[in-house]
Amino acid sequence: MITAARHRKAKIGYAAPHSRRFQLSASFRREQERNNSLRSLYIESTIPSYATARDSRDLIRFHRQVATRVFGKSKRHLFRLVISQAVFNECGRGDPDAAQRRLELLEGIEVYPITARIQQLAGIYRQLLNIPERAITDCIHLAVCATHNIDFLLTWNCTHLGPEVQKKVQTYNEKNGLWTPLLVTPETIAGALREG
Repeated sequence: MITAARHRKAKIGYAAPHSRRFQLSASFRREQERNNSLRSLYIESTIPSYATARDSRDLIRFHRQVATRVFGKSKRHLFRLVISQAVFNECGRGDPDAAQRRLELLEGIEVYPITARIQQLAGIYRQLLNIPERAITDCIHLAVCATHNIDFLLTWNCTHLGPEVQKKVQTYNEKNGLWTPLLVTPETIAGALREG
């Protein structure tokens, strides 16, 4: 796992004792313990897009923007947030000003690399779900979560990451001994937390 701020954390998070071995500083250790006790939440690319976009005139889109921003302010701290390199890449595309806002929102969040294992599993999901090649990144999001045992995948992409996908992926994953994240939106995450 890598973060934009991880390099900075490494510099201030470790104290070099007299021996050659490094020990974690007390504050860094407390932060890690807190993060390990939180449930993990993978942020899919639509979340930073909705959170940082200019207010929409479309009522549904505007409602999603508000719900995403409320989640970011009131519930974000309840989770250990993670993304993958695929999210980072997607958020960096498009209008430079909008991309900068999206990337700033992601600063400090753990970033998982896209490994060969994740790519292979994404290919399996793509066939299973009959998702077009141009949307393979949606399968990568699922594969990252399955590979790293992420509790929740937060998204507004309910076409490729909605309830039907949840059922198919869960069936496949159970047969193959894989973890299945719960697919949620900023509106449904509160209910998911109450249930589980």
